[in-house]
Amino acid sequence: MWDNRSNRAGWSSYLGVEPGADGTPPPGYAVPARRRDLTGLPPAWIGVGDADLFHPEACAYAGRLRAAGVATELDVMPGAPHGVETPAGEVPWVRAYVRRAHAWLGGRPATG
Repeated sequence: MWDNRSNRAGWSSYLGVEPGADGTPPPGYAVPARRRDLTGLPPAWIGVGDADLFHPEACAYAGRLRAAGVATELDVMPGAPHGVETPAGEVPWVRAYVRRAHAWLGGRPATG
């Protein structure tokens, strides 16, 4: 599963430098949650498990979006770690979660 080491490697790959190093994009450029003013951002669907290392950050971001008047749906899966849909994609409650994401995005519902 995704852990802090995976997270650091992911951020380093995404940013092109180590997080916090010289050359890191300015706040809000690579990470919308770091913007001071969230007004005017498009509607958001945020899905996160309550056992995900990003759970507190995702909930805080959803709260900030709502406070800025952005239509935001926060979908929290009880007991789910980050990326649960990959190893447990056939579990009924995980399939339901994916269907909710697809429905919000306006795509075809997941099968199964």
